[in-house]
Amino acid sequence: MIEIRELTKRYGRVTAVDGLSFTAEAGRVTGLVGPEGAGKSTTLRLLLGLGTSTAGSATIDGREFGDRPPGPREVGVLLETHGVYCRHVGNTARECLTGLARQYGLPRGRVDEVLEDVGLADAEQRRVGTFSLGMRQRLGVAFALLPDPLVLVLDEPLNGLDHRGLAWAQGLFRRLAGEGRTVLVTGQPPVELADVADELVVVADGRRVQGQRAALLLGRGGRRRVRVRTPDVEVLTALLTDEGASVVRDGDQALTVMGLSARQVGDIAFLNVVPVYELVPEVPDR
Repeated sequence: MIEIRELTKRYGRVTAVDGLSFTAEAGRVTGLVGPEGAGKSTTLRLLLGLGTSTAGSATIDGREFGDRPPGPREVGVLLETHGVYCRHVGNTARECLTGLARQYGLPRGRVDEVLEDVGLADAEQRRVGTFSLGMRQRLGVAFALLPDPLVLVLDEPLNGLDHRGLAWAQGLFRRLAGEGRTVLVTGQPPVELADVADELVVVADGRRVQGQRAALLLGRGGRRRVRVRTPDVEVLTALLTDEGASVVRDGDQALTVMGLSARQVGDIAFLNVVPVYELVPEVPDR
């Protein structure tokens, strides 16, 4: 379990985290959500012993790590969202994971398991320097999972994932939580995490926010999704993104839109003379 209690971090006159409190329980996926600069990454770094708090505490299973980060067997970590988790980008995904498994003293079979878990088994011989952002995210999650930790702390792992990738992440994170692990995941609104997390913790300006302001930060109802089909997918994607929506392409002419209602999507398309052949609000299964 992760416990954040009145956590505060100041850099001179700037307060990056301001009295933040929340709990991420074992067996659940907890989403830490907020706009860029909200204090999410700072919170994770303090939790992982990569910085010293000004006040308050951040513990994992009752332990504060201070200036000694936890080992990979204790906590699986994904922090660099755009990073490639391999010393040489000319190496393949399998080579990267095999080298790390050897360093950790893990059996080679564990590499096979993790490649399957993150959906990279078919791409294991590709050089990681050729990976898309979504594939790099999967590889980063693989590195976090490799030592089989009971706690996972993942900073914006959904960035760069398409519709299929989001479905994969949802299934993986829920399965890991179902095994009794603690899973803490960050994201930015409009928020795909709404369909992944058991609980959302919304932060802004370093503080936890709730009620109407939290709903606004989540895109006026973070769980809403709209499926739209149009021949002008790129034009409509740009228009919807400008309005703050999160848009995932799902086929040649299909989009999944998060953060706007079906009426809002329809109005935007109509006002910009974009033809729409299908417009369906989707309700998550949860």
